[in-house]
Amino acid sequence: MKVTLYSAQPYDERFFEEARLEGFAEEPFELIYQKVTLTHQTTALAEGSDAVCVFVNDVLDERVLEALAGMGVKAIVLRCAGFNNIDLAAAERLGFFVARVPAYSPEAVAEHALALAMTLNRHTHRAFNRVREGNFALDGLLGVTLQGKTVGIVGTGRIGLATARIFKGLGCRVLGSDPFPAEDFKAIGEIVEVDTLLAQSDIVSLHCPLTQATHHLINEASLERMKPGAMLINTSRGALIDTCAVIEALKSRQLGALAIDVYEQESGLFFKDRSSEIIDDDVFSRLMTFPNVLVTGHQGFFTVEALREIAQVTFNNLLCLARGAHCDNALMRGDGASR
Repeated sequence: MKVTLYSAQPYDERFFEEARLEGFAEEPFELIYQKVTLTHQTTALAEGSDAVCVFVNDVLDERVLEALAGMGVKAIVLRCAGFNNIDLAAAERLGFFVARVPAYSPEAVAEHALALAMTLNRHTHRAFNRVREGNFALDGLLGVTLQGKTVGIVGTGRIGLATARIFKGLGCRVLGSDPFPAEDFKAIGEIVEVDTLLAQSDIVSLHCPLTQATHHLINEASLERMKPGAMLINTSRGALIDTCAVIEALKSRQLGALAIDVYEQESGLFFKDRSSEIIDDDVFSRLMTFPNVLVTGHQGFFTVEALREIAQVTFNNLLCLARGAHCDNALMRGDGASR
């Protein structure tokens, strides 16, 4: 089976080759690594492949899917949990097998959310730069003690649960909001309506999927309902946040601080070295001018454990396809039916 990996970085090749040699060396998998993102202009790179392996910023709209189907590609395996970048209706119509990695080291993303909160709160990123320049003044580095503060977790799936447990361990009061709350959350905190969570939380951390219902979940109206001066963290999907509305809330001081590991227009920015380029995204550039904003480039998942799990689960998904076996992670079975 020939598989073309789009958006492949050196670390992808490292962990996929490691997984192939350790557990799938006897299987007839041929991996082709392509650095470019999958778009209609790059579909030709999958010529002769049985499957494509894609990541969060690859485009799988109807036009791309039709082009892939026309070249004989039969399967799409996502090395991520989210699948909002694929037109599932078109995939079903074209008979694609589609599978994902539903969860990979949820603690990796949860710990990154904590790192962002702690960094913003105690200004360690600014302190690091000051000390390197010989400036040991403490003015402007004042934080708060997190113990006793209220943390709101929007989305109580595996990552949300892991994040809740971490903040609970710090002595925080934890609130959760989810249309289908996890039963395990009740042992950690209190399930409330999202408006109650926004109004009472000192820190709001987003851990929900991107759907029509959650698109711009954080907008002008919801920001006004937040506790004045609260911190907002997003390690989930960029489009959960209306960035322009967040900028206005930062300017008015309604929002006290912002940490994001994802950005709605990140596909044109993240995962590449752009230090010698001019960033022509005016919204992103404005966001970077705030001293109380912290941005990381979609690295919440980026741990050894998570990358190993992504590679192993992806190979297992491909193995199910090759053997015609049931795949627990399939969104589409390849026979024109969803799971």
